[in-house]
Amino acid sequence: MSDLEDLIARLRSVSDDLADRAISVLSEASRAGQTERPDEERALTQARRAVEKAIAVLEKQQGRSAGDD
Repeated sequence: MSDLEDLIARLRSVSDDLADRAISVLSEASRAGQTERPDEERALTQARRAVEKAIAVLEKQQGRSAGDD
């Protein structure tokens, strides 16, 4: 596995962790009777989207690098 592949895999893991935490926050808020999205969930979702964008950029670069071979 190349360094880039390893980094992408780690970022995917971070994305999954952020998604799991966001779901947990939503579940806790629902159990507490909240009807609006908690700010923490919004921040977690924003961070997950940023990580997903980073993954897409790196995958695109990885495809370019593979084409150079």
